[in-house]
Amino acid sequence: MLIWIIIAIIIVLAIAFVGMYNSFIKLKNSCEEAFSTMDVYMKKRFDLIPNLVETVKGYAAHEKETLEKVMAARNGVQSAATVEEKMAQENVLTGTLKSLFAVAEAYPDLKANTNFLDLQNQLQSVEEDIANSRKYYNAVVKQFNTKCEMFPSNIIASMFHFERKPMFEVDSAEERKNVEVKF
Repeated sequence: MLIWIIIAIIIVLAIAFVGMYNSFIKLKNSCEEAFSTMDVYMKKRFDLIPNLVETVKGYAAHEKETLEKVMAARNGVQSAATVEEKMAQENVLTGTLKSLFAVAEAYPDLKANTNFLDLQNQLQSVEEDIANSRKYYNAVVKQFNTKCEMFPSNIIASMFHFERKPMFEVDSAEERKNVEVKF
């Protein structure tokens, strides 16, 4: 009888172990899927930027510095190698786009240009999609990170090297500043 109890306990522990491991795999894949979804929207924004910059360039040629910063930020995103670098560069790009739109507000002819308005509307739509995908990514990462830290799943996490994933956070200093337009 004792042997059957020991076998039953071992089976229950094995099932719990497999269940925890599989839930880690599911959450890890969800994190990767969430980041990929966000990356698709960021790529869409990335592709819109040159068109937007060219449109603004025609109206605001003397705003060369702002336009160069936008393109440099875009190139920074392209050259990012890790998830953390990509997140940091995306925050820089978001800040420079705010500057670009602040400059655009100062040009009434540009604000009336249908190409610019269309590009601006497309970019605003993509920005909303990016914001929503960041929320989803952070929610999935929160679940994963919580599971990595809670007992007994933290034992499985350490055994199989499931490590905390970074949240997509706003660069507190740059993102929270108001955009200044000077002439």
